[in-house]
Amino acid sequence: MFLKPMFVIGALSISTCLSIHSAFASPYKPLADNFKQQFHRELKNNKVPGGAFVIVDADQVIKLSSYGKRSKGSSKNINADTVFRLASVSKTFAGTLASMLVEENKLDWQQPIVRYLPEFTLATERPAKSINLGHIIGHSTGLMPNSYDNLINSNVKMAKIIDKFDELTPICKPGVCYGYQNVAFSFIQTAIEKQSQQSYPQLLEERIFAPLNMNTASIGYDAFQQTKNRAEPHVKTKHGFKQVKVKPNYYQLGPAAGVNASIRDMSKWLIANLGQHPDVLPLSVISDVTTPGVKTTRELRRRDWRPYLDSAHYGKGWRVYEFNGRPLIYHAGWVAGYVAEISYSPELNIGMAMLLNGESRVIAELSAKFWRDTFKHADKLGQ
Repeated sequence: MFLKPMFVIGALSISTCLSIHSAFASPYKPLADNFKQQFHRELKNNKVPGGAFVIVDADQVIKLSSYGKRSKGSSKNINADTVFRLASVSKTFAGTLASMLVEENKLDWQQPIVRYLPEFTLATERPAKSINLGHIIGHSTGLMPNSYDNLINSNVKMAKIIDKFDELTPICKPGVCYGYQNVAFSFIQTAIEKQSQQSYPQLLEERIFAPLNMNTASIGYDAFQQTKNRAEPHVKTKHGFKQVKVKPNYYQLGPAAGVNASIRDMSKWLIANLGQHPDVLPLSVISDVTTPGVKTTRELRRRDWRPYLDSAHYGKGWRVYEFNGRPLIYHAGWVAGYVAEISYSPELNIGMAMLLNGESRVIAELSAKFWRDTFKHADKLGQ
């Protein structure tokens, strides 16, 4: 049976939580120490150029570690403030920002997307008017998965891509089936900007990055290129990892794939999502974005995760899993040369994130084993 997230510690005041943890050593620290050894060993064995991870327990970082180089063959080490591309982990910020506006009655999940994007049409008129903001942010638009990602890969501009949606016929009614989107997901930006009268990057900085002191986080291609301490992308070839140039194409899709951040920033994002900063990220918003929506049954067949997953849904910018009977909130990201993962247990108030500057499946293996071991440890502790 699926358990709804419980944000017990998040209900406490921040000062109370800080006083508790200043005198409290996390019972998960030995597990975190062991994970550090696994992380370094597996990245070395798989010849990944570099990466970083963080594990948090409620409001404290219990382990943060970096490995390798910012670029292959370089002398510059990755550290806690090295900035990576988050790829689709960016969706967690978009879902949260939209939910904040819904909470403030500035947006409504039931509003049709054509209210904000009247030029959006499909091959038949009625389905386009039936797609609402909740469908957009929850990947339940009824559109074929990854619609027009091929055009983004070719760096076709967003305005031209929107005009091509009138060639598409939905594969199901909105709200019925899951179809992962990048282009359509990013339509939420137009709704956010028109309603707030601010640019999406400005609002993200004002509402999330600055209040959480995510000091190296940014959005967009130019911001990433202007960051000196950044990890360069590497793709895997038959001769090993090869450094490539950062492409601007997916940066067109700010909500879907446009955020850049360091592992230190990710620790702050995790802590907020564990309910430790309700002044910035209200518990009601956390509950909203992690409420299970459409089923994502394909996720149950993920190679490294399938032994453990009992159910899988998409919330609003977050995936909602049942992992060996326990709720787990999760998202992964991949864009040429980078992979990223973020996940947390709302029951245990434990969270972890990983960022790599080389495309490698080792990240999925590491995270699946981490949660397997964490929940086993919790069972031993009686949690």
